[in-house]
Amino acid sequence: MKFTFPIVTLCHGGAQRMLAEITNGLIGLGHEVTIVMPKQGVVEYEVRSHIIQTGNMDLYAEDFPQGDVIVSNFYTTVACSQAASEMGKGVHIRLSLCYEPAFLYDNHLSFPTYHMTNNLLVLSEWQQDLIQLLHGIKGHIVPIGVSPYFQNLHIRDQIAEPLNISAILRRIESEFSWHREQDYLISQLNLVQALHPEVIINLICPPQEFQESPNLQGLRDTGRYRILTPANDVELRYHYNHTDIFVSSGTYDAGSLPGLEAMRCGAALVTVYSGGNLKYGRHERNCLMSYRYENRLAQDIIRLVEDPVLRKSLALEGERVSYEYTWGRSVEAFQQAVYEILWR
Repeated sequence: MKFTFPIVTLCHGGAQRMLAEITNGLIGLGHEVTIVMPKQGVVEYEVRSHIIQTGNMDLYAEDFPQGDVIVSNFYTTVACSQAASEMGKGVHIRLSLCYEPAFLYDNHLSFPTYHMTNNLLVLSEWQQDLIQLLHGIKGHIVPIGVSPYFQNLHIRDQIAEPLNISAILRRIESEFSWHREQDYLISQLNLVQALHPEVIINLICPPQEFQESPNLQGLRDTGRYRILTPANDVELRYHYNHTDIFVSSGTYDAGSLPGLEAMRCGAALVTVYSGGNLKYGRHERNCLMSYRYENRLAQDIIRLVEDPVLRKSLALEGERVSYEYTWGRSVEAFQQAVYEILWR
């Protein structure tokens, strides 16, 4: 089967990683995959698909090759995908990696794109319910996964350092990060540091975003945090394995991939409920999870700092649960959902 994926960019990020993994997995199953990108798109993941880089800043139906299925994702790829589908270039299916109207500006533009096709794939039951409630469309679930490369290397006992607490920070000088609650995260980490000045707090940032962000550079300049800018999965896996407690403060996420990756690498997870992470996160069983209004993030981190037995038990169970989530499972679910859509 011939798939066309219009993709704005494949820079470091959970949604982009999923697109890379899904497209690579489809090729592994014997399908033909073409990625169509605008000229400013970058590729920071290893991809096996044929890439067509257009000469324009936007994507147009004319850019699409002839195929069987067109898979749009971000809302700016939907209209051109639908137009290409109406030109006979393939059945249009949307893979919604997030529900954009709830957290992005211009929701008057993103909201109507969910009316352009009823062929929908989503990441979690939470996202499925949300879109069905607002648009009447029930999407097929394609869960997130974790690469087998991410694993517990069992090196924490060999590291001659105090307890390491890590969190991912993204560039806030844009409209894409407010739901990550990064100011709240920093304030909570500061409370932890005030009570336990011996801990090391790592802030993990994509390298390019760190270079472009005065805010992230300002956090480095305080001297209170260790800034980590992994260039690839080799470095990211090492940082996850260096981490005793991984913290996530985001309040809105269809899948919440970093927390799952950190669990796979043996870190104990402290997180705010974000919707998509409820599928794999179980409070007091494999993580500590709070609702944002409870304002309990620092309290939960401190609890694990002071209770190594609980910290290790949550990490062990989190690592075990994480193995239920593989990209192979995701690709199989994607393929099955496409077949069901085409055959209905």
